[in-house]
Amino acid sequence: MKQFKSDISQINFPLREQVTGGSIRPAIFTKIKESYPDFNEDSFITLQELNEFREKYITDYLAQELKAITNLEKTVMKKFKERTTITDKLAVDKDEVTTMGQRMADHVASFGGSWTFISYFGLFLVVWISINVVVFYNKGFDPYPFILLNLILSCIAALQAPVIMMSQNRQEEKDRERSKKDYMINLKAELEIKALHEKIDHLIIYQQEQLLEIQKVQIEMMNDILKSINKN
Repeated sequence: MKQFKSDISQINFPLREQVTGGSIRPAIFTKIKESYPDFNEDSFITLQELNEFREKYITDYLAQELKAITNLEKTVMKKFKERTTITDKLAVDKDEVTTMGQRMADHVASFGGSWTFISYFGLFLVVWISINVVVFYNKGFDPYPFILLNLILSCIAALQAPVIMMSQNRQEEKDRERSKKDYMINLKAELEIKALHEKIDHLIIYQQEQLLEIQKVQIEMMNDILKSINKN
């Protein structure tokens, strides 16, 4: 029986087991070269030894994929912990430096637009009118038609209007700032989603190429097995 010497194990095998280096797929050939640098296209290897390297190639690929996924998860978690988001800055309003006039305008507008102000002011009007009409029989310090009361109401309205306008202007500024932040958040979310889609597409294409390579290796192994069965 004709035999040949394997350049891997340096043992003689039947000639039907012979495989030349030039007929091996590049990915498997590279894997063999990593363990045996002197192996070349003119070298010989047995079918069993070749199948061992094929299995090693598939195993290493799967291990690299699992390792890549684990590292990706660690990287993502690290980035999420370290990255400062725009939403963290939305609460900056409480640290905003305001003048005394602005703070007074906010308080006056807030109190003037509440049911508490309406209740107290309604009670004040009832007491004022009752004192002048009931107690002093319309001969008190402000008899009907309550000129002094109308003067006070006109003064309050004249002062309250610009204060409310000041507060509204400040509120509009805050609303514009919030709108800008909302736009920034939406833009950032859009960019993140776009980048994520690109990463997923790249990952899918890469995995498809690798899986196709593995399928070709498995088909070669099956063909070699069928050839061996037919020879026997």
